[in-house]
Amino acid sequence: MNSVLAARGLVKTYGDVHALAGVDIDISPGDVLAVVGPSGSGKTTLLHVLSGILRADGGEVFLDGRAIGELNETGRSELRRTAFGFVFQSGMLVAELTAEENAALPMLLAGGSRDEALGAARRWLGRLGLQGMEKRRPDQLSGGQAQRVAIARALAHRPRVIFADEPTGALDTRTGQEMMTALLAAAEETNAAVVIVTHDKAIADRALRVVEIQDGRIAAGVSA
Repeated sequence: MNSVLAARGLVKTYGDVHALAGVDIDISPGDVLAVVGPSGSGKTTLLHVLSGILRADGGEVFLDGRAIGELNETGRSELRRTAFGFVFQSGMLVAELTAEENAALPMLLAGGSRDEALGAARRWLGRLGLQGMEKRRPDQLSGGQAQRVAIARALAHRPRVIFADEPTGALDTRTGQEMMTALLAAAEETNAAVVIVTHDKAIADRALRVVEIQDGRIAAGVSA
């Protein structure tokens, strides 16, 4: 199967430290990849470079064969709003917006109509068990509910790749597993690839593949 996202020879340095020291990776549609490793190994840097948040100092990332490093900041921002979805540890919801407005935000920022964006957001919130909570703001939601809103936000515009950075880190074990079940089921429905950075072995075990990062390099790859 052709890769939706591929990296070749990624290098990222901070002073004398190589956060990434020549990383190659291929991610196919529907793939679920967990990236594990000790703190400071380069996991989050890899996620940020793959998603265009950071620009690599060397090497390249390709989305459907197109080099994203050739895009300017405006182009990479548009890519993050359209082709990619994000779920972060803290959810990073906008406190002033309702659940449905948070979930619709990427589509609204991409220029979509408000009615279509809110309609898609409501559908995903319903699929994720949040019927009746569409008008609640983040401070009216539990941690698990807020993460489900973040999943809806990541999926509502049907991205090619979902990036999840320690998505269960602020949740208890049971809620974290429930959140992962919701994320993986929703991603499977859209055939989106999922890249998860995690310290949690139980979460990594849910992935189809696991890669370990050590000192900015892929130390091991295990297919589940």
